[in-house]
Order: sequence, then structure tokens, then C-alpha cells
Amino acid sequence: MNSDFFYKISSKTPSKISPEVIFEDNHCLALLKPWNMLTQGDITGDPCLLDWARAWIKDKYDKPGNVYLGLLHRLDRPASGIVLFARTSKAAARLSDRFRKGLVDKRYLAVVHGNPGTGSDLVHHLLKDPAKNKVRSVADGVEGSKEAKLRYRLLDRHGDLSLLEIELMTGRPHQIRAQMAAIECPLAGDLKYGSFQPLPGRNIALFAYRLAFEHPTLKKQVRLKAQPPVNEYPWHEFL
Repeated sequence: MNSDFFYKISSKTPSKISPEVIFEDNHCLALLKPWNMLTQGDITGDPCLLDWARAWIKDKYDKPGNVYLGLLHRLDRPASGIVLFARTSKAAARLSDRFRKGLVDKRYLAVVHGNPGTGSDLVHHLLKDPAKNKVRSVADGVEGSKEAKLRYRLLDRHGDLSLLEIELMTGRPHQIRAQMAAIECPLAGDLKYGSFQPLPGRNIALFAYRLAFEHPTLKKQVRLKAQPPVNEYPWHEFL
């Protein structure tokens, strides 16, 4: 193995019930978030990944008092996949800076309706409606809008469905969902953004399958990878 890098490749698929730990050290904690779990708590009071992770650390290490855990990024509630947390304030500051600068490689698998072609870079200006918790594409210059960039490539097609790998260049709320809807290729199961049929469990076909970043203290690359639920629709059509 190249001494400049170390890897953690997970063969796990996300549980429908609870998160799973796929990588851990003194500075970082990576989990597989199940569908329909919040990343961070909100007004619903429903269970969230952040609280689960704090409780897991507290129990494993028998820690007294509150457990520090830095939230670095989020996944939408109906999506699943890898989420990274920082276990120290030093790691949180360094990793947050890398996320802001686009130095973290985030890749997603998505199943969309329609034919988006073989691949493309997408640039939209997105505006969020907080009342509806929904994002839409608007013209450049609209007040409150933010530029969103992603790159996708076609991996496979099956009937009306296309399997894509998506790389984010920016991190906007609902970005993948809104941008794919803007080109009339909504994610399977994503009723909010134009899909015509729900998936079991009301999840959407979006899975954060790969995350690569420079370790905050060791200065080596960590590359995390996991599998979507290969036995479930629509993933079983491709994987």
C-alpha cells in the first residue's frame, strides 16, 4: 500500500433501522446514515444522526458529561450514505475549512428518471423557499439565490431509469435534487422534485457512496466508500 494514503473501504449497505460506524479514530468518525433519519435535529424532535453518534461515543468510551462532535456537512433526510463528523475542535476547524474550499471529494450515486445523456457539468442558481423547504432554479442575479455546480456521468440505463455518479463542486441545500429536476431528470422517489412514484419507506434514490479528504492531523488521504442497498428497488436494476 502506498504510504502516502490509507483507505477504509466498507462493504456495508445502509441499515433501515440505525446508523453504522465505518471509520473511526481519535479525530474523525464516519457513519452510514439510514434513510429518513435527520443528520441534525430540527423542530420535529425526531432522532438524528448527530445525537446517535454522540451517544455511541459516550457509551463506547464511557465518557462523562457531554461529548464533543463537530458537524461538517449534511445529507437530506430521505437520502442515505456516508456522513463525516469531527471528534475534536482542531479536526472540526481544519475539516470545515476544507469543505468550504471544495477540497473534500464527495461522490454520490443517484437513480434518476429520463435520459440525462452521457454526462455533463451543471450550473444553476438556486433559491430556497423556507416555508416549503424546497429549492428551485432561478435566473442569475435573483436576490437570495446561490450558484450551484455539480458534475455527473452516466453509469448505466434501464428502461426509463438512469444510474449516475455525481460529484459536487458546491454544497447547497437540496442541490442534487433541484439541479436534476431542473434538467427534467428527477431522482427516483423524490416526489418533492418531480418523481411520479414513491419508493418504499419514502426514501429517494440518492446515496453518498464516496468521501475522500486529507486527515486533519496525519496529513494523509482518507478514502471512504460504501455500497447502496443492492437488493432494493431501484438499485437492484443496476448493481
